[in-house]
Amino acid sequence: MNDDGYGLKYAYIYTVLITIILLAPLFFYTVHMKNLYGVQNELHLKNQSYLVVQMMQEHTQDDEYFEYPRFQTFKSGLYDYQQKPIFSLIEKPIKYFLEGYHVDDKDAYLITKLPAGKYFGADYLVIKNRLSYFEVYEKSMFILLSIAILVFALSFLFLNRFAKPFKQVNKKLDNFIKDSIHEINTPLSIINVNIDLYNRKHTPNKYLQRMKAAAKVLSNIYNDMDYLIKYDRLDFEKEPINMAEFLQERIDYFLEVAQMKNITLSSDIQDNISLYMNTKQFQRVIDNNISNAIKYSYEKSTIEVNLFVQDGICFLSFKDYGIGIEDVDKIFNRYYRESNQTGGFGIGLNIVKSIIDKAGIELIIDSTPKKGSTFTYKFPAAIVTLN
Repeated sequence: MNDDGYGLKYAYIYTVLITIILLAPLFFYTVHMKNLYGVQNELHLKNQSYLVVQMMQEHTQDDEYFEYPRFQTFKSGLYDYQQKPIFSLIEKPIKYFLEGYHVDDKDAYLITKLPAGKYFGADYLVIKNRLSYFEVYEKSMFILLSIAILVFALSFLFLNRFAKPFKQVNKKLDNFIKDSIHEINTPLSIINVNIDLYNRKHTPNKYLQRMKAAAKVLSNIYNDMDYLIKYDRLDFEKEPINMAEFLQERIDYFLEVAQMKNITLSSDIQDNISLYMNTKQFQRVIDNNISNAIKYSYEKSTIEVNLFVQDGICFLSFKDYGIGIEDVDKIFNRYYRESNQTGGFGIGLNIVKSIIDKAGIELIIDSTPKKGSTFTYKFPAAIVTLN
């Protein structure tokens, strides 16, 4: 379990959820602020209108000319009763010539009725400026990001504190499993070696053979557990593997296990195929497939292991005549088992799936309940050499 990744993952999830929840009130806040900004802009234009009128009032007939006021933040113009410009700094035609304040697209207009004939024959004074809600959106985004950052920081801190006892338990559990696996490996090796030594000096004993088969089953479970603990901490180096020799070696290894159920291991293996892959990972794929095939096969049945090349593509298949699979989609979930009567921990195929996904190996499963299953692995050309 990646503890830091756990905290970051769920802090991110909580932040996203809270941010989504906050979008609704933030939307209404933004709409309210836009309306408020519009009211403020209307007051601003009224002040500008009052300023223009005041400057026109200060003009007398004794003045040689009247310099119409110009401003950087807004434009204005004088219009007659037919809404035609007498003098205007507004270049764009006014689409809706309505008395009062209104907004057209991004332009805000304030049209004020003037006393007839008092200001250069004008009937209307129009004040216009460009309406921008950038400040409103900027403030809303700042609020949203501030809340999101605060929630993320608090969530991460809280989750790390909350998960601290579980981290300690997990650490102790990992150490316990590592020590236990190490302790299991030693007696398993001793059992296998002593049985082999006994068989060399005496006639093979069926009871000892069963003990050796059981030890091999335990050894396979040990190898899975060992790989599960170390796979994210080790760099698995790849090397060329003679698939025929390696596959036959693993089949021979499981012969005694298969004999416990009177199962025949049949093989059809094509020679001269080299696989560029990590040996330990490839062994986990083969061992788990053969072990599962034996585990879920009926007694006195046959398991077929085939390695062949078809249309330049390398295939490896494992076919059994057993109980089949009820739910193919679930068999790769860690700790999932189709049957509680067959034993195991439900980690083998989860390990296989992680290995083949990284290697780009395609898996095709054909299974019929109570008839059997076929697992076919399709190897990419990049890691296979045909000699």
